[in-house]
Amino acid sequence: MAVNWARSGSPWLIHFNTGGCNGCDIEFVAAITPVYDVERFGIKLQGSPRHADILAVTGPVTVQIAHSLKRVYDQMPSPKFVVALGTCAVSGAPFRNCYCVHGGVDSVIPVDAYVPGCPPKPEAMIDGIAKLLQKIRGTKG
Repeated sequence: MAVNWARSGSPWLIHFNTGGCNGCDIEFVAAITPVYDVERFGIKLQGSPRHADILAVTGPVTVQIAHSLKRVYDQMPSPKFVVALGTCAVSGAPFRNCYCVHGGVDSVIPVDAYVPGCPPKPEAMIDGIAKLLQKIRGTKG
């Protein structure tokens, strides 16, 4: 309980791109700029999964990247949380029926929050992460 409270106050986030058109990545980069200021929530972008609390995934999960995604998830310390950003990460669409696509992120690792959109706006990404932080704290919002 205390660990979740502490992690929700200053979550460290790592971004993982599984492929796709990179529209979500561009919007994610916009969300972490001073214009939107995610640091007001205490969110710090981290480069190593060994120090991250939240894994933000964009793009559909392909056969080639599924093992790497699972490995990054396994390297994160517990408790760990996953946010699927964009329609491709949520369901795999429009690549859902391709021979080389598993589907959404939840086909490989458990997901705690979904942010739909193609691509989702930075405001939606921030809202999704803020709702995840409320979920971690155990409060309704």
